[in-house]
Amino acid sequence: MLKSFTWKHPTEIIFGAGCLEQLGEAVGRYGKRVLLVTTGNQGKTSWVYDKAKAILDREGITWQHFDQVKPNPVTEIVTAGAQMAKAMDAQVIIGIGGGSSMDTAKAIAVEASHPGTAWDYLHYKTQPTKSTLPVIAVSTTSGTGSQVTQCAVITHTATKDKSAIWNENIFPKIAIVDPQLMTSVPKHVTAATGFDAFAHNFEAYISTGSNAYVQALALRGMELIIHGLPQVLDDLENTDKRSFMAWADTLGGLAISSGGVTLPHGVGMQISGHCPQVSHGLSLSVMYPEFTRFTYTSAIPEFARVGRMFNHELYQVPDEEAARRCCDEIDGFIKKIGMWTTFKQLGVSDKDIRQIADCAHVLGDYKNNPKIAEIDQVYEMMVRRR
Repeated sequence: MLKSFTWKHPTEIIFGAGCLEQLGEAVGRYGKRVLLVTTGNQGKTSWVYDKAKAILDREGITWQHFDQVKPNPVTEIVTAGAQMAKAMDAQVIIGIGGGSSMDTAKAIAVEASHPGTAWDYLHYKTQPTKSTLPVIAVSTTSGTGSQVTQCAVITHTATKDKSAIWNENIFPKIAIVDPQLMTSVPKHVTAATGFDAFAHNFEAYISTGSNAYVQALALRGMELIIHGLPQVLDDLENTDKRSFMAWADTLGGLAISSGGVTLPHGVGMQISGHCPQVSHGLSLSVMYPEFTRFTYTSAIPEFARVGRMFNHELYQVPDEEAARRCCDEIDGFIKKIGMWTTFKQLGVSDKDIRQIADCAHVLGDYKNNPKIAEIDQVYEMMVRRR
């Protein structure tokens, strides 16, 4: 019998090559004064920002550009953006980029419309209200799913505490997913964000909070990534191939917005919080070999099904063996996309490992794992990946 569930998702999704052209009309539904939130206006994706500005100008929309977003966004950057939004009396916040830009835009939308700072509105504190400024999310990578989630991950610099706002009021009103914007993303970023998308789908699929709808989305997302990510890495400028990854990423975001993520994400966020040089995708890939072997015996049907998606020969073996070998298949996939690494290679010290493990239960993601890992067990997993 399928367990009962409720599905609610308020974000309108505009998907397809060239759909950035609809940005002006989308913004105009919510206001005429916009804060554009991005990384620095240099590099391979700067043309996207210029195009967005031209579209806004064409629609008579007033904009200012906050271009201070950094990977693993911190509270000081959110506050600077919120101050700019308040000074211009912004009516809409647009986040253009990967997860860092979209998460920063969501956090700015909260801080610019509420007392205090965004850090005061984390998932376990006071919750943001409906006065949160509307967010339009324009994704330029295929990995974070932030364009369709109610999550904004931020780091408190002084304490190295990485946490999240998680509330339905920060769901983007509209997500614009244009695969043409992703063709200039470099190979290492494509691989890292692509593995993040796989992890979203995989963890939502095995999560104790999953349901039939989530699992249907996640299975399709994994299928697209398993076959599509290696192809994209071999042909970065192919819009058709990018479109399948963009859809898989969006499916992963939809899946985790309901099913949640599990142990690797909670630990991975602490890794990046303590060691900002480690991208989110790498923080996941370094944990996955130990996480899968720790978990698979508590989710044998799910692991077996995913293992068979990687290797059809596993249809010929019992579920228990297919589940066990799924761990090897995921290892092979990580190596194939160039994401295999160790903590030493990432510049994470033994002291960092101890501190990160001690924070493994700060976020509740570990509770969604089919098998609960205690702090010492997380530490042991991390030590084996030194």
